[in-house]
Amino acid sequence: MSTLLKIDVSPRGEYSVSRKLSGEFAAQWTKANAGGTVVVRDLFKTELPFVDLPWIAGAYSTPDQHTPEQQAAIKVSDDLVAELLAANEIVLSTPMYNFAIPAVLKAYIDHVVRLGKTFSSSYEGLAKGKKATLIVASGGVYTAGSPTEGYNAETGYLKQILGFIGITDVTIVLAGGSSAVDQGKIGRAEFLKPFEEQVAALVG
Repeated sequence: MSTLLKIDVSPRGEYSVSRKLSGEFAAQWTKANAGGTVVVRDLFKTELPFVDLPWIAGAYSTPDQHTPEQQAAIKVSDDLVAELLAANEIVLSTPMYNFAIPAVLKAYIDHVVRLGKTFSSSYEGLAKGKKATLIVASGGVYTAGSPTEGYNAETGYLKQILGFIGITDVTIVLAGGSSAVDQGKIGRAEFLKPFEEQVAALVG
């Protein structure tokens, strides 16, 4: 039975473009994968502590060496890593903040990119064999060939970090230009329609 890990980042709830598109992806994926399971990881609702000294000490030592403080510090990381490794496919929806990823997504990445868990001491990715779809919503337009393409520091980084842990089958959907909806220049449904069609076509 296949498992889709649906990771959502935006704090905008029902008003979020990225969440709407990841919801469409998950709906189409469920239709195409009878009996499959969708596991939702809402980073806006997940309390993610930043990496600290007890976390580092715990991550770079064996469980038998852990103090109670170290064990508690990396428990969130252990759970998130197990969730990630159990998935066959991942859809990650996120906004773009100042041309890069939101802080909560960086915190998540710091928890799941772990030596001996998702990469080896020889820098071999240990999360191989998974597909990932990245859905990035932004107020501006940063698609290839646009004047502002070079400002997009987000998708390159996400693709790099996923590749580092062994996930190289990555598809990116850039849902740019959402500021036009906020400014009333285009209706939400009209704006979303081509991106929903793009997302639906990715599910096989």
